[in-house]
Amino acid sequence: MSFDWSIFTVHEFRYSRWLVEGLWITLKISAISMVFAMVLGTIFGIGRLSRSRIIRWISAPYIEFFRNTPLVIQLFFWYFGADFLFHFLMYLAGHLGFISPAISHYVVGKIDGIRLYYNRGESEFISGIVGLSVYTSAFIAEIVRAGIQSIPTGQLEAARSTGLSTTQALRYIILPQAFRIIVPPLITQFLNLTKNSSQAMAIGVMELTYMARQVEAYTFRGFEAFTAATIIYLILSLIISFTLNWYDKHTSIENMAKKKEREYSKLQEALG
Repeated sequence: MSFDWSIFTVHEFRYSRWLVEGLWITLKISAISMVFAMVLGTIFGIGRLSRSRIIRWISAPYIEFFRNTPLVIQLFFWYFGADFLFHFLMYLAGHLGFISPAISHYVVGKIDGIRLYYNRGESEFISGIVGLSVYTSAFIAEIVRAGIQSIPTGQLEAARSTGLSTTQALRYIILPQAFRIIVPPLITQFLNLTKNSSQAMAIGVMELTYMARQVEAYTFRGFEAFTAATIIYLILSLIISFTLNWYDKHTSIENMAKKKEREYSKLQEALG
């Protein structure tokens, strides 16, 4: 059995360009999904600890449902079923009196117009972002919840005794510390999200794995195509890991404390 790596140089590097295009889609869908997953995960992670029973009842099922169902099934749902579900909910809301039927029809018409506009090749990409964001946010929510609970409750009580509201205490005191603590598990989730983006191939997103399959289909060189894709994924994951570990090292509580100690020592020396 022989390997032919020249497939990536023939036809003016056509197949190499395909992998680069797939990598670009992978980077875009991963980066956008990371942002939305962090926002949703933070909201629902805080929601799990809310004093409001309603907010807890909304947050807990959200986390458990999306954390315990396969990602590929969720991607198929967002791609094929979300449109039907939206129409059904708007129809139900209009006929039950929650909103005016005229408003219901207007909103449905507008959304349908947007959907038709994005069906020019972008609906798969958007569905992939939604699926990856929601799926990953369920795991991040539990990480955020654990990070908040790791902060001594006395800090929240002390903050409230100074006149800060619970929201202000979370924003200025609790969350900054919690996010420094949870960087290591967040690194794992970001790496998982990047690798999970390959499952978006199932709904037609032309990311790296999809393009590797295209190369294999055109050249019948599956080993070479997927070896190249594997190496690209490995390099990408290592870059993400090294970057976030560097950030964790320089923003950890222990490192910040050491910096403050050095600054204090220099100030003491300057003052004599």
